[in-house]
Amino acid sequence: MSTADKMMSQMADKGGFIAALDQSGGSTPGALKQYGIAESEYSDESQMFALMHDMRVRIITAPSFTGDKVIGAILFERTMDGDVNGESVPAYLWRERGVVPFVKIDKGLEAEADGVQLMKPMPDLDALLARAAKLGVYGTKERSTIRLPSESGIRAIVRQQFAVAEQVRKHGLVPILEPEVLIKSSDKAACEQLLHDYVLEELQKLPEDARIMLKVTIPEVADLYDDIARDPRMVRVVALSGGYPLDQACEKLRHNHRMIASFSRALIGDLRHQMDDAQFDAALGEVIGEIYDASVHKA
Repeated sequence: MSTADKMMSQMADKGGFIAALDQSGGSTPGALKQYGIAESEYSDESQMFALMHDMRVRIITAPSFTGDKVIGAILFERTMDGDVNGESVPAYLWRERGVVPFVKIDKGLEAEADGVQLMKPMPDLDALLARAAKLGVYGTKERSTIRLPSESGIRAIVRQQFAVAEQVRKHGLVPILEPEVLIKSSDKAACEQLLHDYVLEELQKLPEDARIMLKVTIPEVADLYDDIARDPRMVRVVALSGGYPLDQACEKLRHNHRMIASFSRALIGDLRHQMDDAQFDAALGEVIGEIYDASVHKA
């Protein structure tokens, strides 16, 4: 079986979850602060990203971070281009950890309009996708947000997500579409129903051999996305934590039977720079166990 086939089989069928290690420039200071590194401890963007890379390397080299429970990892572009022990991060993840590598490709969000935030233009996307494919990356992730149940706004979000996904697929990569319904939306359930309907509509237009993934906020109506998850073109439906505390996110996830986790904030929230390696791995391992359990064992 080829490497690509092995990765596809793991993402489609293996029990576990995806670690989202893709905080970008705007969210990096907050992630470092939570990790125990104050803004006063670095003087420029280069130092900031170096510290963030060190944190991510510490996570992916920890003994508890393996493909036994973490089946995939989403990387920030700079992390994808970095190295671990002299090996590229994507290659290290797959060869040494058994974890399928993804890369975040969006460049941030436009200002809100019509109740949503579309992705900013990505003029260099083809170059990034070609580089990712060469590095052995399996797939990508692209995020936009939804705050209000606007039919036109959510339809625009979905159409943009599928258009970018088509560009990704042309490079032989598997796209994760991430139209995030904000958990503080005044009508989250209505947003999610519209999102479900428009995603299903666009999914059914794809050729039968297309393979994509979907990352969504854990829905108010349990199993809302089950029919989408059953479509043969959908490799997996995964859930973002969306700002829910870890215990709440895991409890909500247990009620969605065809959905696994792809958590970021909930995954790294208990990790601290000041921990020694044993403490760090113990804290990470405990969280990995909780998220894995919620992804695999359902209510």
